[in-house]
Amino acid sequence: MLQQTTVQAVKRYFVDFLRRWPTVENLAAAEEDEVLSAWAGLGYYSRARNLKKCADRVTRDHQGRFPDSAEALLALPGIGSYTSAAIAAIAFDRREAVVDGNVERVVARLTALEIPLPAAKPYIYEIVEKMTPAERPGDFAQAMMDLGATICTPRSPACVLCPFNGDCLALARSDPTLYPRKAPKKERPMRRGAAFVAIDPGGAVYLTKRGDKGMLAGMAQVPTTGWTARTDGATDAAAAPFPGDWQRAGSVDHVFTHFGLRLEIFCSRIESRPPTDTGWWSPPEALSREALPTVMKKAIAVAIPTAFKS
Repeated sequence: MLQQTTVQAVKRYFVDFLRRWPTVENLAAAEEDEVLSAWAGLGYYSRARNLKKCADRVTRDHQGRFPDSAEALLALPGIGSYTSAAIAAIAFDRREAVVDGNVERVVARLTALEIPLPAAKPYIYEIVEKMTPAERPGDFAQAMMDLGATICTPRSPACVLCPFNGDCLALARSDPTLYPRKAPKKERPMRRGAAFVAIDPGGAVYLTKRGDKGMLAGMAQVPTTGWTARTDGATDAAAAPFPGDWQRAGSVDHVFTHFGLRLEIFCSRIESRPPTDTGWWSPPEALSREALPTVMKKAIAVAIPTAFKS
């Protein structure tokens, strides 16, 4: 949950997940749609799908116990090189180099590393691998992460309190905040599309399910066009999923990791539900429990005032 997400944002979801699925076997027994619904709003939904797949694998292949080596952990869905090393070191006392963003910053400053991130990652890993002790490697890993999180911070580091201040080349040579060096950011491309919010007389919203692969896979959504970088794509009422008095309600902007998205929002009050086998009507009291990503919640919120305008 903490991948690309702050502790403050994660807290409520973490507590809810542990309450609903206190063991890995409980999570394995849950339906994926239920897990995605509990995750809705946290973003990066592949993490939720991988969490469920990982619970399935651990329960089926490892009798509900996680393997204790980084290599075996790396074979589980959703566990990458950093996470496998962290679990192996902290949970199983294995000597593994654990490198997160905080550790990268500490090491880049200690060595005044001029190679910018992300190209510097393999060099930093080699340094941390040599630094990691055979005894209590998990404590060392957590100490390094905490050092970066609380003292060697991105801005205004508390160098006077740092146990490494006598050995830090960045502090000796220049301003530590100049490190780690970063490559210039690429401009985030913009995609466009249209979303269609249909509401029946009882306030139910028509939803469909996204495909099993790609962006927001398996999540609920209001019908949309494709999301394209072209400016001449179908982003008007002509692309609606079924006939209706479609009115433009506004637009929403949303930022994903690799691109921005602008959706033109259209809404329609549907007096008689059209026959369809591709979606379902979600009543107002159930809408909050649907596995709707944030961008879809935004679209519905924009559409509702227009739909109920007298």
